[in-house]
Formats: sequence, C-alpha cells, structure tokens
Amino acid sequence: MGWLLRRLRGVWSGRKPHAPGGVAKSGIIAPMDDNLPPLIQALLEPKRYPGAVGRVELVQTHISWVLLAGDFAYKIKKPVKLSFLDFSTLALRQRYCESELRLNRRFAPDLYLEVLAIGNTPQDPQWGASSTPIEYAVKMRRFDEAGRLDHVCARGELLPRHLSDLADTVSVFHLAAAVAPPNSPFGAPPQVIGPMRDNFDALLEGLPTADLPNRLKALRAWTEAQFAQLTPLLQTRKQAGWVRECHGDLHLANLVLIDERVRMFDGIEFSDRLRWIDLASEVAFTYVDLLAHQQPGLADWFINEYLSRTGDYEAAALLHFYGVYRAMVRAKVAAIRTRQTQNAGREALAYIALAERLMTPPAARLVITHGLSGCGKTVASNHLLLSDAHASTLRLRSDVERKRLFGLSSSERSGATLNQGIYALDAHGRTYDHLGEQARRLLRAGWSVIVDATFLRRVDRDAFRALARACDVAFSILAPQATPKQLRERILARHALGQDASEATLDVLAQQLATLEPLEPEEVPEIEPARDF
Repeated sequence: MGWLLRRLRGVWSGRKPHAPGGVAKSGIIAPMDDNLPPLIQALLEPKRYPGAVGRVELVQTHISWVLLAGDFAYKIKKPVKLSFLDFSTLALRQRYCESELRLNRRFAPDLYLEVLAIGNTPQDPQWGASSTPIEYAVKMRRFDEAGRLDHVCARGELLPRHLSDLADTVSVFHLAAAVAPPNSPFGAPPQVIGPMRDNFDALLEGLPTADLPNRLKALRAWTEAQFAQLTPLLQTRKQAGWVRECHGDLHLANLVLIDERVRMFDGIEFSDRLRWIDLASEVAFTYVDLLAHQQPGLADWFINEYLSRTGDYEAAALLHFYGVYRAMVRAKVAAIRTRQTQNAGREALAYIALAERLMTPPAARLVITHGLSGCGKTVASNHLLLSDAHASTLRLRSDVERKRLFGLSSSERSGATLNQGIYALDAHGRTYDHLGEQARRLLRAGWSVIVDATFLRRVDRDAFRALARACDVAFSILAPQATPKQLRERILARHALGQDASEATLDVLAQQLATLEPLEPEEVPEIEPARDF
C-alpha cells in the first residue's frame, strides 16, 4: 500500500530554484489536463501569492494538487472518495489538512508550516480571507528534490553515515511517538495478516505468468506459517507498547538530505491503520526499499544502526515477515500498472523475487571478534556488515550493550574507573551473558550474528562456540591485528573525540596486555580470512 500511496500522492517538493542561475521563475507551467477546476486554474497565476513569485508549477496526483510557488508549496486535497481515503467534503479536507500538518510537524516542523484557508470565489481566490472558506491548503517549505534519498542513492552517493543519521532520526522519533492503546485494533494480529492475504489475491489477477501461482502459493504458505509462529510475539509487542503512531510510508522517496542531515517528510495522514503499526513494520519498509535499490550493505547497516540505538532486538524476528509483506505490496502496485507498461510487469516480478530471497535467507553463522582495545574489531565488523550481499547479519557491540544494561546511552560516559562500576568483574559476566542471550535470539530468528567484544578469555570464546553448536550454525573468529603503537594511538584518538561507546584508556590496554589469553592452536582454523580493513 505504501508504494501505491506514493504514486497517488506524488512529490510535492519539486526542485527548489537556486539563485543565481537556477530555474527561471516566470510564466505558468502547463497543467496536466484542460479540465482543471476554476480554483486551480486561478491559483496558477503568480500574482495571487505573497512575495516575488514569477512562476507557479502544478504537480497533480490522483488525490491532490500541489502548487509550487517561489519558496513554498501549497497542497490542496482533491474532493475524492477512494477505498482507503475520503476527501469528499470540505470538512473532511480541512480535517486531513490539519492532520497532515500535525503529523508531519512531529519530525519536520520547519517544512510543514500551516494550514491556510482559501476564501472568496473559485475564480478569484484569496489566501487566508476572512470570508467563509471555500477550500484549504497545507503550506510547506520547498527543498531541492535532488536531496531525496532515492535520487541520492541512484547517483551512488548514499553513504553509511547517511543511514546512521537516519537511524538516529527514526529511533528518536519512534521512542517519542504515541503508543497505541492496548484495546485498539492497531497492530493486532487480525489487522496485521489481513492486508498480507489481500496482496496474494490481487497478484494472481494482475500477473498472468505461468509459474506465478506456484511461487505465490509458496510465499503465502510461508507468510501463514510465520504468522502462526509470530502471533504471540505480535500480541506481546502490542501490549508492551511497540505499536505506535508512525510515519507509515518510510521509503527513500520520503526521506531527504538537507544540510547533510536526513529528514523525514510526507507521512500518512489519512489512514490510521497504515500509520499505527509495529515499529518493526516501519523500519522493514526502509530495509526493503534499500534492497530494491540494490544496496544490501546499506540495508544491513541501517537495520543494525537502528536496533543498536533502540535495543529492540526482539523486532529482528519480525523483520523478514514484514519485509516480505512490504515487497509484496510493491509487487501488487507494479502489477496494477502492468497493463500500461511492460516494465511494470518486470518490476512486479522483481519484487516477488525479492520477497522470495527474504523468505529464504542464507544459513546463519556466528562470528565473534578477538583482540585488544584499538586493534580494529569494530572497523573489521563494519566491513562484514557492509559487504553482506544478503543483508542478513546483525551485530552486537559489548561497549553498547554493557551501557544499556546499566541504563546508559552508548555516548554517555560511565565515570567508572579500572575494574569498577560497569567494568567490574561481575559486570563483565553480566555483559557476556546478555550478549549470549541476544545472539541466541537473533540466530534463532534466522540472522547471522557478529558479537563485537574483546573475547580475551578462552572461557568466553568457548561459551559462544558452544552457543553456535547449540544453534547449529557455523562459528568463526574475527581477529584483526595492530602494533602496540597503533593500539595506543587509536585509543588516545578515540578518547579525544569522545564519540565512541568504548571508554578504553591506556590503563585498560595495559591490563588487557597482562591478562590476554591468546588464541590456542585449535582455535586458529576458526579465524576469519585476513582482509585489508
């Protein structure tokens, strides 16, 4: 549904003209058809807008007119009633304009400015007139659509740091979002599975491909089996408050890079069902869209950054389930367009193939790191995440999870000294037990896992080797090397920046050197192949 909504809603941003030498601001862009209502025809005249507006552009979709005038966009909802929305009366259009403003100002208050009444007559409309309103519009600030993440990605300019920033933005937004009441229908199992079932019926009618029935049958059987298995988790998460008032349409075309920060916009205002969802469903959309853009490494990176910030590793069990759903929605929408273009048919089949890959991830494995502080463990595990062609690996960092256990954010300083506080011996045991429990959960959910910790003691390595055997997954050790000089330089540089979860000091390094239990000969065959990290 999200991709369909995007097609219907269109892009309101346009390319904001840059001065000097930008797009010319004179004249009127020709409308999409000759049957525009008198109100929209009149609003194509630049003189009707405040300030120096020399050009008005019209972006028309099935459900709205968007007038781009100078530095602003004015979005007017069409008087339509469809299966998933109702804008048929002026009162409803006012209500949804106000809802759009309220919902999007949660994360983009500088882009969503106000709801304006339009008064006087359709032939001679006036903004904010004191007379009885004849229509309403959402006024928004324009931005350069070249910064939309789908365009940034297409240019090959989307970077891990952008996805880290997005994870920051989304996690902060999610943790502050309103929680669905326990007795509401939102996020309840029947509401989750209903749209998923509908997708399969629609696709059978839209794509007359010979082997499609069998493929859809397999996907449907997998979805039903997953739903039966995950129903208790869906119910538990709703009661625990993980179903919230989300963005609802969080794919790359609804994200924009402004001043090197990733911003959300164009959240769903007209469907409570599509907006009040499990947080796992929301981030699954972004994950799948990155996969659809052929960026598995960035998809893996985004999910890891998001889960690391929220600590909601329980959601990992739902990501493939919701991911298949999001892929099938896109396949359905592409199938609807199949009669219009041959490419749409290929697009639909590509999304079905993506759903099949999500349904059958590669065999999971468990990787632990080994080495002194500053040897490059996190850099090496970064490489594994970004090079995962299947986007099926999750990482647990001891520095982050230790702080979480003690109620600290990853960037907070604990103030603990050597062998004290969160770095005391009992805290070490708690941390490694917690890492083991989380790793077990993720492995059983079908994800490969990297545990980024020092693993200086043989007993800790043996415990995770046993965990791999218990979960029947492959086991290996990632052991980057560095000289003593490099170790000291990196620790000092990291400490000076103060941005990493690690609080290792030179005293910590000295103690590690004194207590290190090197890999035994029988462990050497388990070492990951050397790479230039």
